[in-house]
Amino acid sequence: MTTLAADREIEHLMTLHPKGFDLSLDRIARLLERLGNPQDRLPPVIHIAGTNGKGSCAAFSRALLEAAGHLVHVHTSPHLVNWHERYRLAAEGGGKLVDDDVFAEAIARVAKANQGQKITVFEILTAVTFILFSEHPAEAAIIEVGLGGRFDATNVISRPAVSVIMPVSMDHEAYLGDRVELIAAEKAGIMKRGCPVVIGAQESETALEVLIETAERLDCPTVVYGQDFLAFEENGRMVYQDEDGLMDLPLPRLPGRHQFANAAAAIAAVKAAGFEISHRAAEKAMTSTAWPARMQKLTQGRLVELSPKGAEIWLDGGHNPGAGVVIAEALAEQEEKNPRPLILIAGMINTKDQTGYFSAFKGLARHVYTVPVSKSDAGVPNDELALRATEAGLSAEPVNSVADALMLLRDSWDGPAPRIFIGGSLYFAGAVLDENGTPPT
Repeated sequence: MTTLAADREIEHLMTLHPKGFDLSLDRIARLLERLGNPQDRLPPVIHIAGTNGKGSCAAFSRALLEAAGHLVHVHTSPHLVNWHERYRLAAEGGGKLVDDDVFAEAIARVAKANQGQKITVFEILTAVTFILFSEHPAEAAIIEVGLGGRFDATNVISRPAVSVIMPVSMDHEAYLGDRVELIAAEKAGIMKRGCPVVIGAQESETALEVLIETAERLDCPTVVYGQDFLAFEENGRMVYQDEDGLMDLPLPRLPGRHQFANAAAAIAAVKAAGFEISHRAAEKAMTSTAWPARMQKLTQGRLVELSPKGAEIWLDGGHNPGAGVVIAEALAEQEEKNPRPLILIAGMINTKDQTGYFSAFKGLARHVYTVPVSKSDAGVPNDELALRATEAGLSAEPVNSVADALMLLRDSWDGPAPRIFIGGSLYFAGAVLDENGTPPT
């Protein structure tokens, strides 16, 4: 892969500054002030936090706004293959990933303004978001939180058009707390007094209570999934319902029943942000939404060619027990429609609950191949990951790579063409897309 100018700028920054998170708003506030506070010159912002579903909500929100004819910026993190994926700039006919020269110039300008002071690379890249989004015209900006909410670098936005809290569950405990109510309180930190709030489907009543109490304390107009809006399947369609009535829509292009709630949260968020969404625009959005490495079906590429003939291959970057449950449910749904033996190929990092993730697949997966995560220093060794899968009640064995796992399957498989699920980490999913030759565009 060719090294781009922006990549070189970021690699240089990583030699000067820490790569990880250091949760505080002081450093980014200081930097943004030197840059003229670009975060105060953004179009209306849809600010999205949550443990799972943030990216899907962002993708649905973008599709809804673009289907309605609006110019939309989108910031998501982390990226899968290229840093540029984090910045999609508004354009006629649909947003485009930032051009390399524009991106590199913005990074250099932000780094110069920082004057070598202590800061994290994520904070510099967040400042780049505000520079890019304030200097290119758009009618809306969708900004995904990096980690947590209260002290996330994106949380310098003082008056979002809407704050969205997607499902909250256990993740990043070292940073956010070891109880779901503590994590919910951190996510709720993006709520701003008097600004609209959308609360997506919550699996934890405790988390839901914390989110509602915070919104009430801040006098935020609030709509809550299951109370003020919801979505359900009926006659092979998705029905969205809120106080304005019903919308009978096609099933979302993103597979899995959990995407109904994600799509519903996006519709509620776009409406709460003050945009009108026609039935026609909502229909178009449901069938056009794309979000790489979230139950993405791989149909071509170098890795696909190594798999058993007729195999069905799915990829998802979900990496915690909550994500494991929704992925397993989506695969069970596929099993109901078209039964096939399920094989897992998994790579994970050591900050995640690996056994908890694998537990969701007990009774569903026939076998697991565990592989190293090449894109992260925190990758769990493949033999150790196999032990975690075994602890969860699965049959597992370590192999050296996804390619090795696919070739082993191809050479030994005897029976109906399998369904292969590859997942366990966004870093891992990104490496798979890169190796397959199908990076996000």
